[in-house]
Amino acid sequence: MTSPGAVDFLVVAALVLVTAAATVAVLTRDPVRQSVVLAVLGVCLALLFVAVQAPDVALSQLAVGSAVTPLLILLTVRKVRRGPSDGAQQGTPSREDRKSAPGEQG
Repeated sequence: MTSPGAVDFLVVAALVLVTAAATVAVLTRDPVRQSVVLAVLGVCLALLFVAVQAPDVALSQLAVGSAVTPLLILLTVRKVRRGPSDGAQQGTPSREDRKSAPGEQG
């Protein structure tokens, strides 16, 4: 059996880790680095959930908070930095361009 003092120490240590990771996540400005910090925060939260004896919540947190959410952020940042999708018709003029073309009536 684990003594209550040891469990309290683990909970306090996990809370300190969560607080530190959340503070770093808030202060980080680069979205790529922020997604990595959010993954670390997800692991810290999972440790906190294990310390308070909620293993099912910890497993969900590991899956969603440490893997899926940072992955979605990274994919979104990649898509935004890349610009319009490659499948878009880049050679076709837009509706506004066609209206302003000389000699054409819309």
